[in-house]
Formats: sequence, C-alpha cells, structure tokens
Amino acid sequence: MSDNQDRADERQVRLQKVLADAGIGSRRHCEELIGEGRVTVDGRKVFRFGERVDPQTAVIHVDGRRVETRAEMRYYMINKPRGIVSTMSDERGRKSLADYVEVPERLFHVGRLDTDTEGLILLTNDGELAHRLTHPSFGVDKVYLAEIHGPIPRDLGRRLRKGVMLDDGFAKADKFRIFDQAGKRILVEITLHEGRKHIVRRLLKEVGHPVQQLARVEFGPIKLGQLKPGGMRALTVREVGELYKAVDL
Repeated sequence: MSDNQDRADERQVRLQKVLADAGIGSRRHCEELIGEGRVTVDGRKVFRFGERVDPQTAVIHVDGRRVETRAEMRYYMINKPRGIVSTMSDERGRKSLADYVEVPERLFHVGRLDTDTEGLILLTNDGELAHRLTHPSFGVDKVYLAEIHGPIPRDLGRRLRKGVMLDDGFAKADKFRIFDQAGKRILVEITLHEGRKHIVRRLLKEVGHPVQQLARVEFGPIKLGQLKPGGMRALTVREVGELYKAVDL
C-alpha cells in the first residue's frame, strides 16, 4: 500500500461525525438523516451508519445541498461601507475591505462594488466557488437598491427589462420594481445577473435617472439582512450549501 493511500485511510472519519462537525446537527440527528436516505457521498446514497469518508475529498450532499467538510475553507459576508475600496489591499493607501476583516485566513472577495456603492460582498478562500459565482454562464442574480429622483415614467421597468444599448454593448435588468417612495425620492430594486463595471449606474443613467445612492442587498441566495455597514459574519452551513446549489457544485 502506498504512503498516499495510508494517509488517505488515516483521514477517514465516520460519516455521522463529519456531518455533525459541519454543523448539520447532533450525531443522532445525522444518523437519522443517513438512515432515511437523505445523504449522498460522491453521488452515492448512503444508508450505513458506519460509513467512513475522507472529509478533505468527499463530496457530501444532504437533501440535495452540498455540505462543506473541508476545514480549511472559509465563507463570510461583509457589508462594504461607502467610500471603501472593494479589494483586500490598495496600492494607493485607501481604506479597503482588509480594514474590516479580522480573521487569520487569507481571503479574496467575490466580485466588486464601486467605491461609492455599499452592500453585500462575499469573502472566501474557495477558488472554485468564487469563480462560478462570478462567471456569467451561471447567471447568479445580484439585487440592488438604488435611490433615484422622480417622477419616473410608468414604462421605466419595461424599458429596463427590454434593455438599452450602452457604450460597451447591450444591457438589461432581469427584474425591476419600485421599493419605496417619499416625494421625489424613489427607491427602486433592480436585479441583474451580469457584473460589468458600474452596470446599475449606467443603466439607470441611460434611461434618464442617475443614481443618487446604491447598495447591493442580495448575492444569489445570500441576503444582506440587518448586517450593519462594516459588519462581517461567517455564512451558515445552510447558506454555503445554497451557494453550492446555485452554481451546480
């Protein structure tokens, strides 16, 4: 037996322990999930409690959602404040995401936001997930709240969904609705799956309503919620699983 095989065998752990360590529930609950046929390992449904797996390499799903079992992988969300560069460092010395990240792991951001835009950014060291979340072929939705000034025409949503021509090509919104209104101040919600630079601002400016303030509030299945500007938290096991599902992992 090779040294590599010996090391792989040493890493093998009972499946219910792996699930419990990943935060799925108590070992007893995880055993029930296995017994009910709700757990798959590498595409194979498992019913045996004594099944042993390598948490570093096994692809495990519970009820169709992938479970992250690799201890070194980290997943966070941060609410980027306005005026902050959405990178982990800045050669010009401006404040960046690194000023708000207080974890020892080396992380990279998933996508960017304009300096003047606040809101949800995902941080991870999972390169494959990050690649898929930002690749246009997976069509992951991003939802923004934009403040514009009214009045606005009744057909604004239709025009944005139909699309307009920008200087770098055709662009359109997937969804549009008025979120709130107070006098001439109108808050609109706009959903897109592409991530071209300044795309929301350019879209709204092209139809005659320049953005006054802008925030991203959703990235795929992840919602910003009540997280305050500058705040950061780890994603839950369920949220990570939902991200995997969104990009077919």
